[in-house]
Amino acid sequence: MRTIAVISQKGGAGKTTLAVHLAVAATLAGYRTALVDLDPQATARKWGDKRQAPDPEVIGDHAERLPQLVEAAKSNGAGLLVIDTAPNADRASLAAARVADLILIPCRPAAFDLEAIEATRDLAAIARKPAWVVLSAAPSRSAIVEEARRGLEADGTRVAPQVLHHRVAYSYAVIDGRSASEYEPDGKAAEEVAALFTWACGQVGLSAGRPEDRKAKGKR
Repeated sequence: MRTIAVISQKGGAGKTTLAVHLAVAATLAGYRTALVDLDPQATARKWGDKRQAPDPEVIGDHAERLPQLVEAAKSNGAGLLVIDTAPNADRASLAAARVADLILIPCRPAAFDLEAIEATRDLAAIARKPAWVVLSAAPSRSAIVEEARRGLEADGTRVAPQVLHHRVAYSYAVIDGRSASEYEPDGKAAEEVAALFTWACGQVGLSAGRPEDRKAKGKR
């Protein structure tokens, strides 16, 4: 089982949006997936309550129980565990960072948001886990996205090659517990999520294809 923790000190960075979309992308790729919501606001858990499909399994609990939740996910045969954390770099976020194979830091390409990621980068360094910034809620066709990328990389921050732009599909889909990939499968938001999921799989050593695709590849 691989684990991805989505951590951001700043609220409104798109943390839960990223977490639920990665979890659904993994489910659509054929992985048994668990999404753990450690945020007291329980946004991911409320999304799961509205969802009509049984997967991914969404679990809301306290950070103190995270080791038990990880073991339970392993025992249930989960291929991927996604952890959604509270909007602060506290002990709960550190606990999530320590069990993660990959830390993703969603960040809007705006000055205040970019400045706020330092605490999360420090937390990832303490946990000694790889961390990448994912630029999210980004305006389309704007130079600010590449400016933000260059600024972050110049400061030694790793930035994911994919960007999640500000698209209505992300907002509309979660209203009834779906993802953009389910709400508008052929839309640009779905393309962004698929590309990001494929990239994330490469970072943690998972195949991004469906089970039948992986089996076919193995027979070649």
